Amino acid sequence: MGPIRGMLVDVGVTEQQWRVLRVLHEAGALDPTRIAERACLLLPSLTRILQKLEEKGLIARAPDPGDRRRQSIRVTQAGARLIEANLATSQALTRQIRARLGHEKYEALLELLHELDATDLNAPDR
Repeated sequence: MGPIRGMLVDVGVTEQQWRVLRVLHEAGALDPTRIAERACLLLPSLTRILQKLEEKGLIARAPDPGDRRRQSIRVTQAGARLIEANLATSQALTRQIRARLGHEKYEALLELLHELDATDLNAPDR
C-alpha cells in the first residue's frame, strides 16, 4: 500500500476515503450499508468517512426515494474528477504490484483477502 498511500496523500484523501469514492464511482448511488460491504468497512467507521467526504464536497447525500428513512449517497462532480484524475496512477501502481508478485501469487492474495473478508471473526474457532 505504500505507493498508493503516497498518491493518496498528494490528493488529500485516506485509503478508506479512496475506497468509498471508488465504490460509489463504479456502482453509482448506494446506501451506507452497501457501501460498507463493498468497501470492506465497518458501518461506524463509514459514518465518519462519509462525513469527511461530504465536508470535502466529494460526495452528496439524499433521502432514498424508495425509503425516506434511508440515505442514498453519490459521488459529486468534484469526487468524480478526483477519481478520474488519479485512476490511471492507481491502476498503474496495482499493475506494478501484480508484476512484482507474479500472476499466481497476486491471484492467491486476492483470493485470501476475499476469504478473510467473508470470514466471521466473531464466530468460535473451529
